[in-house]
Amino acid sequence: MAANHSLFSTFYSTSPSSQTLPSSSTKLLSISKTISLHRPQTHHNIICSHQLLVPQRSPVTKFLESCLLFSTSVALSVSIFATNVDPVAAFVVATPRKLQTDELATVRLFQDNTPSVVYITNLASKQDAFTLDVLEVPQGSGSGFVWDRNGHVVTNYHVIRGASDLRVTLADQTTYEAKVVGFDQDKDVAVLHIDAPQEKLRPIPIGVSADLLVGQKVFAIGNPVSVFGLDHTLTTGVISGLRREISSAATGRPIQDVIQTDAAINPGNSGGPLLDSSGNLIGINTAIYSPSGASSGVGFSIPVDTVGGIVDQLVRFGKVTRPILGIKFAPDQSTEQLGVSGVLVLDAPPNGPAGKAGMLSTKRDNFGRLILGDIITSVNGKKVTNGSDLYRILDQCKVGETVTVEVLRGDHVQKIPVVLEPKPDET
Repeated sequence: MAANHSLFSTFYSTSPSSQTLPSSSTKLLSISKTISLHRPQTHHNIICSHQLLVPQRSPVTKFLESCLLFSTSVALSVSIFATNVDPVAAFVVATPRKLQTDELATVRLFQDNTPSVVYITNLASKQDAFTLDVLEVPQGSGSGFVWDRNGHVVTNYHVIRGASDLRVTLADQTTYEAKVVGFDQDKDVAVLHIDAPQEKLRPIPIGVSADLLVGQKVFAIGNPVSVFGLDHTLTTGVISGLRREISSAATGRPIQDVIQTDAAINPGNSGGPLLDSSGNLIGINTAIYSPSGASSGVGFSIPVDTVGGIVDQLVRFGKVTRPILGIKFAPDQSTEQLGVSGVLVLDAPPNGPAGKAGMLSTKRDNFGRLILGDIITSVNGKKVTNGSDLYRILDQCKVGETVTVEVLRGDHVQKIPVVLEPKPDET
């Protein structure tokens, strides 16, 4: 403002074009404001009048606008359906997803290995109580993976245990009848075979488990369809322990050198692969430690070095030729109660390796008194304090090998040479 003028004004107006509208379609609104103009030695009050023009739409104009809006909506709808575009996606502007380097590596690992992971359904034959019809009822499920292009699929034994029929579903949702090639109850490993085209079979890359390190990143892929109603899942974690020992769910025999991981192994993921950061198989997910049945952060996987030898024997011979002593021994708790360290022989059949070598069984005399059998204290110079020690030593031996078994018989220690024989065929 100028130094000699004081102007107080409120001014309302429309655009210049609106002032040219005909008076028949506009409403004139007069707003008066007082402008005080101060001049030296002179005071005037001037009343200024301004007109605010507010357009009023006629009924014809409203009708035309409604028609235009309706025509636009129809045209947009026709264009969406004509081009076969998702109506929701048509209004979404796709933006490129930016991922970090480690995220991209994880995504690629999952995409590359998912085609190798399969879903296994365990069917059991049951008779209806009313109709007496024999039905196939799903009694379990789990995961597995393609071992080779010949149709061999590897999984856990407890996934297929008690099955009268097995079905394998590949990643493309095609399902095939599966036959059991063989299984190893002691190590919880089984091999199936499906007649699928080779172009549909994607063998998983085989790695090495001998040089694994605690803290190494691992990935578990499974297919828990029946449990969660989901497709393939991926969980990640690290190796939290090595050379662990768990018991086989079927026989109770210990499984040595097991991999412990904090990657979640949920129900339905049993038999699925455990991979390293390069996407190579390093183990089979086999068990979780949980009182409630849910993942508690501790999972176990059978190392691939153990699995590889078992699968090779199952494919070639249909069974595992594991050496045995041919004895039945007392539970570790019973031996501890006797105050001795070792494995107490309860029975050594005469047609078995130990029986042929002259090992004595536990028995009762004519008066009903218990006469203890031989107590195994070492094999090939390696100390035996319980059943797990004995199994661990035998796993390192071969069929036909002669081992020196040291036993405590009464008050005397004797060394007995025993020729190991193959485990009888349990299939």
